[in-house]
Amino acid sequence: MTLRRRLLNRWLRLVEKPRIARAKTPDPLRRALELQARLFFHAPRGTQQQWITLGTADALEMTPPAGQNSAKVLFYIHGGGFTFGSPATHAALAAQLAQRIGARAVLPRYGLAPEAPYPAAPNDVRSAWEGLLAQGIKASDIVVGGDSAGGALAFGLLHHLLRTKSALPAAVFGFSPLADLSYSGDSFRENVQADAVLPAASASVLSDMFLGGAPCEDPCVSPLLGSFEGAPPIWITVGDTEILRDDARRLTKLCEGQGCQTTLVEVHDLPHVWPIFHNILPEARQTLDQLGAWIRRQPGW
Repeated sequence: MTLRRRLLNRWLRLVEKPRIARAKTPDPLRRALELQARLFFHAPRGTQQQWITLGTADALEMTPPAGQNSAKVLFYIHGGGFTFGSPATHAALAAQLAQRIGARAVLPRYGLAPEAPYPAAPNDVRSAWEGLLAQGIKASDIVVGGDSAGGALAFGLLHHLLRTKSALPAAVFGFSPLADLSYSGDSFRENVQADAVLPAASASVLSDMFLGGAPCEDPCVSPLLGSFEGAPPIWITVGDTEILRDDARRLTKLCEGQGCQTTLVEVHDLPHVWPIFHNILPEARQTLDQLGAWIRRQPGW
């Protein structure tokens, strides 16, 4: 691991983790991430962007040079505990991956809690997906992915498509995906100190804002309770020091047990959703390269 990884982990542990822990509302987290995205996260040079409407949802479309005139689409769902983050904060990350796979990226805007509690987020994501297909894009020309809570929504969307026997994307992936809103994984206890970003005590605070008293067993937001038989290839990555480590492990085991072609890449001591630090962290670029190569190996890509 690089010196940059050690320095980044130290900064996250000293600055970002306490910021999340002391936040009483999502507002300071929203402001901080939006500012950091503008300062530190950059799309490939020459990337074009525009806001579009998909179904009842808005979406940010990012077209890097390699994605121009391409029929392929990366449908990327941002994370942020269902309460912060936006297409803008994750646009550079999605564009970097889209450049690697020769696609354009589409990032749906979904309602954030507490202003728009469950089921707004999965409903908005589903509407954006249906709106994308209504444009004439084939499901097999789309790869779906997301990070953290966005990973929950990505796999939740996949569960819904399988349950309704709908057209399926070519592949689905998750960066440090949240899979269980009951937070029953052992890593929520074992990695309380080791996780450089997420304070375990804040997880239930954010999920309570999101659920608003609704049960957490809906597979569209807790995909560990979902059914994935017949799913397209799945790729998941997580750090071994994350509190979400066991969400990734258990989701992988579930999918494998249902006959899905599933790849789990578990790495040592990298922070939560480290690919977002692609501009400064060599390991982030390596992960994007690895995922990009995996996507390109899928039939039709």
